[in-house]
Amino acid sequence: MKKPRHRVSDHAVLRYMQQVQGFDIEALRRRIGRIVDRHREHDGASGVVSGGFVYKLQGGVVSTIIPANRRHQSGRKGGSGRRNDRS
Repeated sequence: MKKPRHRVSDHAVLRYMQQVQGFDIEALRRRIGRIVDRHREHDGASGVVSGGFVYKLQGGVVSTIIPANRRHQSGRKGGSGRRNDRS
């Protein structure tokens, strides 16, 4: 498949999911919050594991979700590993 000429921001993908596909983003946000609440063992935890995924926490906010088998990898190919999800 040919790579598109234009990049697509995370914001655009989120809006596509919400408006075109009909995903209820707020319901997903509540579902993620309940998973973390159910599995969080103590205040100050940096993450919780549930269903094979790590829900990473920063300042009491779920900042990302990654497969549990990736949590110990030290680096990523192709750059610093940082992403700008605020597009």
